[in-house]
Amino acid sequence: MTAATAANPESAHRGLVTGSVMLATIMQALDTTIANVALPHMQGTMGATQDQITWVLTSYIVAAAIFMPLTGFLSARCGRKRVFMWSVVGFTVASMLCGAAQSLNQIVLFRLLQGVFGASLVPLSQSVLLDTYPRERHGSAMAMWGVGVMVGPILGPSLGGWLTEYYNWRWVFYINLPFGVLAWLGLAAFVRETPIDRTRRFDLLGFALLSLGIGALQMMLDRGESLDWFTNPEVVIEAMLSGLALYLFIVHMFTHEHPFIEPGLFKDRNFSVGLLFIFIVGVILLATMALLPPFMQGLLGYPVINVGFLLAPRGVGTMIAMIAVGKLSGKVDVRYMILLGLMLTSLSLWEMTNFNTDIDGWDIVKTGITQGVGLGFIFVPLSTITFATLAPHYRTEGTALFSLMRNIGSSIGISVVMTYLAQRTQANHAAFADYINPFNLALRQAVEAGAYNLSTPQGLTAINGEVTRQAATLAYLQDFRLMMWITLAAIPLIILLRASPKKAAVNEVHAAME
Repeated sequence: MTAATAANPESAHRGLVTGSVMLATIMQALDTTIANVALPHMQGTMGATQDQITWVLTSYIVAAAIFMPLTGFLSARCGRKRVFMWSVVGFTVASMLCGAAQSLNQIVLFRLLQGVFGASLVPLSQSVLLDTYPRERHGSAMAMWGVGVMVGPILGPSLGGWLTEYYNWRWVFYINLPFGVLAWLGLAAFVRETPIDRTRRFDLLGFALLSLGIGALQMMLDRGESLDWFTNPEVVIEAMLSGLALYLFIVHMFTHEHPFIEPGLFKDRNFSVGLLFIFIVGVILLATMALLPPFMQGLLGYPVINVGFLLAPRGVGTMIAMIAVGKLSGKVDVRYMILLGLMLTSLSLWEMTNFNTDIDGWDIVKTGITQGVGLGFIFVPLSTITFATLAPHYRTEGTALFSLMRNIGSSIGISVVMTYLAQRTQANHAAFADYINPFNLALRQAVEAGAYNLSTPQGLTAINGEVTRQAATLAYLQDFRLMMWITLAAIPLIILLRASPKKAAVNEVHAAME
């Protein structure tokens, strides 16, 4: 222990709490993407079809979405530390069971359990840090927390690809064991328990309506693309169930005496605007991560292990930004930092609209770092200002909704960009095919040079393949442009955010609450 640490035991305690909750955060955040690259290997081991193996992802996403809003109630009735520790235990055990699964039914069931126990890890870690640090240091605390939340999904594919390539897909799940054990020991030793409210009632109808609405929405988003959206009865039923259940939940929330989610949460303007913002961040973060790997593998010909390494610098950019935000916290208005982040993210997406099939790895790394820095400057200040004026007793419930909106944004973003990609590829192919005719001078020159032979089936197949490749390339660029406009459209929301309270006023409020 250093002299500074010995002289300030409170600071040492905060550091140990931060390390403990960060382990839990990283463990859960990694699992949102780390299993994706291992799906083909799981499919071969389990003898599953392409449609069946996607349930490994769907079961986790749906379970996490349904149980995340339950975090606030469970923490109030059972104690936040107790819920946190049991969640870590359940998530770790479920991870081991996933790694040992011998059939598709087993791994889907165990992934569902992973989602149930992992749902509360990220919101609880955010809530613990907000309560551990004084308000004037919330920016630094959220910077450290944001490293796990933002970098985890970015590094997941590269780590998952490396483990799958050199070991086995089962290690994608077994790697959670050391994280889980260390996190549990840290939580048990350093995190303080919160008061238990035995009088709080459980709104079963509200929870059921919200669970049905979110579950049906996630099912629709996850399976819509493969089922051709609203041409399939299953997707139509899921959309109707989701819309009806969420409408009834909102009506119930504002009319019930003890609703599942307190309406008072949404009276705080920063919190309500923050939910809209984090929804957009979710769209941008994982939608880009969903587009780049197939673009790099399918059109540029990169092997999966190289894809992971080229995407990893995006996480480095995010960490650099979060360190900078931690230093600037309290000195610069967080709204200016959010504006800078949105501009940098838009710039990176604009640069990506200039991609082609001849770009090299540096182009991907450069735009990735820019986007990583931009997202870091958005996420941490947003996490700070969203809770800057929210009453402390709403924090656990608020952090659960914050994480839920990010996850829903990610699901909707991925569904939108993938559907748009398929539609634009078809439209671009039809447009490009019009130029494959005897009057096209460039085509005649290519045929004369021996590049294509239009008189044989093989030659026609080859030119159709090139047309499809170029159509898909343009479709990816159109998707990047769509996300650029979404990012720019979020800028006016900054006007709705109130500036963080002045440091002196914050200290007075904090002292009064304690």
